[in-house]
Amino acid sequence: MRGRTGRMAVALAATAAALTGTLGLAAPPPAPSPSPPPLPSRMADTGGGSQLITAEAPRTGSTTGTLTWWERRGGRWRAAGSAPARFGAKGLAEGRTRRQGTNTTPTGLYTLPYAFGNAAAPPGARSPYRKVTPASWWCEDNASRSYNRWVEGLPADCAAKESEHLADYPTQYSRALVIAFNYARPVHGRGAGIFLHVNGRGATAGCVSVPAEPMAAILTWLRPSAHPHIAIGTRSGPTAITRY
Repeated sequence: MRGRTGRMAVALAATAAALTGTLGLAAPPPAPSPSPPPLPSRMADTGGGSQLITAEAPRTGSTTGTLTWWERRGGRWRAAGSAPARFGAKGLAEGRTRRQGTNTTPTGLYTLPYAFGNAAAPPGARSPYRKVTPASWWCEDNASRSYNRWVEGLPADCAAKESEHLADYPTQYSRALVIAFNYARPVHGRGAGIFLHVNGRGATAGCVSVPAEPMAAILTWLRPSAHPHIAIGTRSGPTAITRY
């Protein structure tokens, strides 16, 4: 009797399992993992404004990565656009200790003082915009009082071979944004002329670059009243973008 009862219980269990499968009553799949918060929400500092550009590379030795521009509305950060980005030919370096001439892009969080270009500002652009002229230079001579500044006409103490004649780069500087790295109180030898600009042929000498169309879109999107900043960094490690 006991054996018969046991066999009946097994049969009933098998029938119930078959019915469950037939009726689609199988156990529900595990709930998907929640999406991580947007990158700005994971950063130590975003500059306090409601617009932010992030330029993130996989690691310090990378010459490519992703640039995303973000808008904060209703207390939440939302991506407004993104583009592939290029970095320095020697990768990225901590901005506070970077040295000039190393072909590295400085990591950190920076303001965006103004835009400039050999081309006209795109329609609808609201940031201050300086048009490049034949006399426009960016002084990068460590011995000059105009170090890391735009100058119209090269000062006597700023050597041309140590500086950039902006009109000589009609593609890269067709449109660009000044990144205020080492800008407010320049430390001579740390680096000068760091911009967000249009792509050239390959990696940069230390700037961040994107294709021409996203560059125009960013200039149209930027609003000085939103106090925009740019954060440059890596996915992890001491130069992780979330640390800035």
